[in-house]
Amino acid sequence: QVQLADAGGGLVQPGGSLRLSCVASGRTFGTYAMGWFRQAPGKERELVAGLSTGGNTYYVDSVKGRFTISRDYAKNTLLLQMNTLKPEDTAVYYCAAYKGPYWSRGNPDYWGQGTQVTVSS
Repeated sequence: QVQLADAGGGLVQPGGSLRLSCVASGRTFGTYAMGWFRQAPGKERELVAGLSTGGNTYYVDSVKGRFTISRDYAKNTLLLQMNTLKPEDTAVYYCAAYKGPYWSRGNPDYWGQGTQVTVSS
């Protein structure tokens, strides 16, 4: 069983930056693939970024070059650095963990509770 606690959302102006964090419980953090999803009002939840246990990454086209996913093994923490934010990035962001080496666009095995990101002037 893994518990995920994500945080770091807030209100930011267009062009600004935020860093989301997700602290995972348990001692097997390194054996899970991880990801960040987001869900905007009226839209389906989408996979924004994924990180395999081997370090391979995935980004949805709309965030490539602006977002970076990484993990800090010492702190059992997943990070999402978001730069050059746009109003269309406004959504609730969810941390996710997968039992296995790779992410998928389907439902992960574990979810964080979500953190709101609002990009507005």
